[in-house]
Amino acid sequence: MKTKYLFIAVITIVTLYCPTISAQDWPQFLGPDRNHTSPQKGLLRSWPEAGPEVLWTAEVGKGFGGPVVKNGKVYLLDRDDEAGDIMRCFNLQTGEELWKFNYNAPGEVSYPGSRSVPVVDDKHVYSCGPYGDLYCFDVHTQQVVWKKNVWTDFGGKKIPTWAISQCPVIYNDLLIIASQAPDAGVVAYNKSTGDVVWKTPNLGNTSYVSPKVLKIHGEDQIVWVASSTNSYTDPDAPKTKGNVVGIDPRTGKRLWTYSNWECVISVPCPVDAGNNKLLITGGGTTAEQP
Repeated sequence: MKTKYLFIAVITIVTLYCPTISAQDWPQFLGPDRNHTSPQKGLLRSWPEAGPEVLWTAEVGKGFGGPVVKNGKVYLLDRDDEAGDIMRCFNLQTGEELWKFNYNAPGEVSYPGSRSVPVVDDKHVYSCGPYGDLYCFDVHTQQVVWKKNVWTDFGGKKIPTWAISQCPVIYNDLLIIASQAPDAGVVAYNKSTGDVVWKTPNLGNTSYVSPKVLKIHGEDQIVWVASSTNSYTDPDAPKTKGNVVGIDPRTGKRLWTYSNWECVISVPCPVDAGNNKLLITGGGTTAEQP
């Protein structure tokens, strides 16, 4: 398996130059509040001339995933395309690998390896592999609590061109993820049991956007983005625009839809732009203005 390295460097700088500050947990994709922002104060504005000291490194497989941090542990969904996915847990301070769990999910798509970020709370770590394998692990026993497949469970057959690139989100007692299979768009599972609590119908073309909780008019909503038709990867498909949808996170009810989004490769999550406005971006083409 070809390798890359996971570098944990910022922690050294924080403890070396700001000894009264402890490292902030980073328990999910895009940070504590899933908004690309750390609430930590007193961080350095520039690196020392020699650069940050590397505290430790670990060999991991080639891919596009990323780590999360909770209670002094680092979790990463690693991958070997010839074998499957590997949930790995490291000691944040030393880099010692504390445990790992391999499961069978071999296969290759365009661009190799992992492509998602887990989410972790005080009891469980959740991850979704590129073939739709959704796992819940107990962080104390390292055992599988439940597992599902967000693709095949809802009628999915041929894996999307760049596979399933979903970073799940926790909302109260729910674990929410975009299935994008024929029989489901966004799905909410009971985070303790894996039972499906609600699911929407399919919401449009393949996307690589993960669901995000945003507050709109004072109410929490799940916002998700579907791409417009990608004629390059699916030349025979009917040409349709993409959708931006708002969903009630408690019930799965679709609250609103914007259906004039033109972007064939939607990847970034929506951003709260303030005053009940959302900033939606993507690659492949520009979008028409709402």
